[in-house]
Amino acid sequence: LMNPDLSNAAAEQSDDRDFVLAAVKMSGVAIRYASERLRADPEVALQAVRQNGRALEFVAENLSRDRKIVQAAVGKWAIALQFASPELRDDRDIVLRAVRKWGVAVKHASERLRADREIVLTAVKRNSAALKYASHELRAELKDGHPLVRQLGMGAVTLSRAADEEG
Repeated sequence: LMNPDLSNAAAEQSDDRDFVLAAVKMSGVAIRYASERLRADPEVALQAVRQNGRALEFVAENLSRDRKIVQAAVGKWAIALQFASPELRDDRDIVLRAVRKWGVAVKHASERLRADREIVLTAVKRNSAALKYASHELRAELKDGHPLVRQLGMGAVTLSRAADEEG
């Protein structure tokens, strides 16, 4: 079987559903070279993000609002959260899934969820650097000797102070 390389594909191949499906199963981000029609195909997009969460950046915009596709992308690569629609960046389950993988993904969560105690604590447990993306109120509360922050050591507090000084 030939290697389905979409980056050098002819126009008709980039619009050939079987060819594109085979390509994104090998490299999810290859979806960037697919036709507009196939970047809007939910099955193609799902295969792509399951292979590489970063593929969410290249799917049709309407699919960045597709919960199943965004969940699969974030489950593979937490930072894919930044390519999700604003509604899904405000979706508690999706954001929790992302911060459980990589705490700093909280920076791409909605303002409301960056003020959500459970989400921020989950994020900070994963990566103390996530504290600087918490809401101002939560940062203030956490650096005033919250047991979790004490347990993490001074790193998290130093980072959040730096974030406060930046503005």
